[in-house]
Amino acid sequence: MATTTATITLNSSDLTGDALSLSTTTTLYKANQTVGLENTSGIGRTKVSSTTPTDIYTASEYTAAASNKIYLANKSTDATEHFIIKVDAEEIGRLYAGDWMFFPWGAATDADISYTASVATGMVLEHMIISE
Repeated sequence: MATTTATITLNSSDLTGDALSLSTTTTLYKANQTVGLENTSGIGRTKVSSTTPTDIYTASEYTAAASNKIYLANKSTDATEHFIIKVDAEEIGRLYAGDWMFFPWGAATDADISYTASVATGMVLEHMIISE
């Protein structure tokens, strides 16, 4: 059994009236909550050269009723470059230079994860899935 944990920490001295310091950690379990996730695609880096929408994870390759976690990061340092991230046809966010996201994914029918690059100049999308 693999044990994988995810942690997020948020700190700011000027976002709210008081200093903000928040940290939370969770263990990534299979859907039955007894055994840790055991599979990963490994960290991949896709250098894009097109602004055409492109699937990065296809739902039919994963189990819908399973625990799947997605990590995506825009490795660009140019503030004008971003990726539009969609699940099926629904835009769930934009990753601007240096941004990243980590989210659970229900690989239901047609719930493919896709990206669209804002420019075709070799932006890099870092990606990984951790799954059952």
